Amino acid sequence: MSATGTPSPGDPQQSVLLVLNDSPYGTERSYNALRLAMSLARDPGVALRVFLMADAAYCAQRGQQTPQGYHNIERMLGGLGAKQVPIGACGSCMDARGLPAEALVEGVRRSSMAELTAWTIAADKVISF
Repeated sequence: MSATGTPSPGDPQQSVLLVLNDSPYGTERSYNALRLAMSLARDPGVALRVFLMADAAYCAQRGQQTPQGYHNIERMLGGLGAKQVPIGACGSCMDARGLPAEALVEGVRRSSMAELTAWTIAADKVISF
């Protein structure tokens, strides 16, 4: 690793898991988590995964309409999906909220606690929002 903290060629990847719990709007926790995710996704030394649980499952709902100039969580998740960041939404959380898999933003898929467990065990760092 270089003196600036930037990975040098050949450095092993650092695995980071972000776990979001809050709804997409109302607080800025999910927004700030996704800002961090977008920054981490640009770092070639980071293997990033994102897991949405509880009310954060709504972050993955298609069709979000926000005022001009206001952040849009759907677009932020779509951008991460376009970068091939694995994004899972808790299946039982989706069921409890009546959110069907076909309503999810492209790049987000229905997941499970078993997968969250595996991702947590595999991660070097887990950050919860």
